Amino acid sequence: MVHNGRGQVSEARTRLLTTASRIFYAEGLHSVGIDRIVAEAKVTRATLYRHFASKDELVVAYLQTVAGMERDQVEQALATGPSAPDVLRAVAASIATGIGSPGFRGCAFLNAAAEYPDPAHPVLRTVLEHREWFLRTVTGLFAGIDEPSASSAGRHFVMLRDGAMAAGCLTDSGEVGATFLAGVEGLLTYRSS
Repeated sequence: MVHNGRGQVSEARTRLLTTASRIFYAEGLHSVGIDRIVAEAKVTRATLYRHFASKDELVVAYLQTVAGMERDQVEQALATGPSAPDVLRAVAASIATGIGSPGFRGCAFLNAAAEYPDPAHPVLRTVLEHREWFLRTVTGLFAGIDEPSASSAGRHFVMLRDGAMAAGCLTDSGEVGATFLAGVEGLLTYRSS
């Protein structure tokens, strides 16, 4: 990270990342050029390249920012209750809330994976690292309910989430969120019985 002399992240870097994140999420990664990001962030090209060596590095930073926000949501859910089912419900509720939010355009990670299919590319590696973390996290929570079926339940939760994230920007987001929550409740009921 680039810091100014007072140990803080530079204002220009923050502005670049905030601008790029907004545009990348709304319009896609490949379709947005560096010149547009520089213009909207009100910085020079030299400033952009001082903070990010390439557009790919900027895309990775954007995805890491989204990953951090999602990890924060899971941490908040972990703080909501002592039981694994309560935490899983809270995680699911935060996902459903996101799907219903204004400007929702699907999962930033699934969108990025569609644009960067090369498994060796740093963007796809960033996507896969985050997805692996999420699967491990929900699988660990399901292990607190029913250890033998935790792996299967974790994969089902992630698949339900992926489907809801894709459908949420194509159809009625309220209905999609409710369907997703019902699916998660079905997983929890099945595992708890």
